[in-house]
Amino acid sequence: MGHDHESMLSRSEAVGEVLDVLDRVLSNRGTRELSVGDGVAGRFLAESITAPRDVPAHDHATMDGFAIDATESYPLTVSDAEIFPEDEPPSLADGEAVHIATGAPLPERANAVLKIEEATVESDELRGSDLEPGTYTYERGSNVSAGETLFRAGERISAKDLVLLRDLGIERVSVYEPFSAGLLATGSEIHEGTTADLDSPMLAALVRSWGHSATIEGTVPDEYERTRDRIERVAREHDVVITTGGTSVGEKDYVIRALEALGTVRFHRVRIRPGKPIAVARLPDHDAVAFAIPGKPVGAHTVATLVMRSFFVGDTGPVPTIDATITSDVGIGTAGFEYAVPVTVDDGNAVPLGHVDSPLEVYEETFDPSVLSSSTRATRADGIVITESDLSAGESVRVIPYPVLE
Repeated sequence: MGHDHESMLSRSEAVGEVLDVLDRVLSNRGTRELSVGDGVAGRFLAESITAPRDVPAHDHATMDGFAIDATESYPLTVSDAEIFPEDEPPSLADGEAVHIATGAPLPERANAVLKIEEATVESDELRGSDLEPGTYTYERGSNVSAGETLFRAGERISAKDLVLLRDLGIERVSVYEPFSAGLLATGSEIHEGTTADLDSPMLAALVRSWGHSATIEGTVPDEYERTRDRIERVAREHDVVITTGGTSVGEKDYVIRALEALGTVRFHRVRIRPGKPIAVARLPDHDAVAFAIPGKPVGAHTVATLVMRSFFVGDTGPVPTIDATITSDVGIGTAGFEYAVPVTVDDGNAVPLGHVDSPLEVYEETFDPSVLSSSTRATRADGIVITESDLSAGESVRVIPYPVLE
């Protein structure tokens, strides 16, 4: 596989490749039917879900008051009935009004609710404010229409989605089984214990936070055959192999060669700094997917959350950001990359952590992702600013908070 500068993908292209791998994996994956209240959140749906009925099934009152036909003139005659949410609404005669509680279904001829605070009743005659049809009502089907597709197959169900499923009366859904990931740290210095494995616990925690299981499978030295064989062994036992280290093109960087021998590398290297040397591969003999993550911890976290995350959570669209003002000039190095600049945020100010003016003095004006990527203190940042150009002090920036990615 070539490793020239032009072969690198943009972040959006890399995420697209990862989502394509996810779609292919899910198409052959086992499913399970679960109760909506039994661990569905965080799972990928195995089938689309359409609304079985209108929601709400009737026009409802959104205020306590009187259900009326707003096209009729006052006074209206107040009936003896009163409608509550659990009731079937009575019929409404011409010129009649009926007491109604918030959430109760409107009678068929009623089209508005006169608030109790705006109503006057004397001798069973109702007078009040002139209303337009639809005032203080929640129309049938205005929330959901019967037959409307609300969830697509392959979509990841979130906790908030359970509200709509229950409101639709859907008690059980078919979902794909969560993924099992095995993490393997490469590098003789880690294998021999002279350097701590900083990445595996962090990456395992990310995978678990995304709703899947993760097992740290140990280490392997910088030897090609042992690297290849350990990756293959982890692939036999897990759906996903996540390696750390050995993703560059140095003399002892064997991971990419091993993945090429075991399967098909979909891409290697993305235009992100830090984290550029990520690779993604399919290992068809074991029906597994492999993510090769660079070994420096900040770079590993950056590229895992910006690229690998999409495999475990699906297509979530643009990530939320917060507006802030950058406090220092930050130059970039080579053009054509997205730079993920860690920042702390305080009172609307984004301080580039690692800049000489911050508590962590790693670089002066030009952002240095290579050195910063190894700094464990950089993990104390509140989020990242992604930029393809120089930043100037006082400039407005958009910060991606780390909790959004994790």
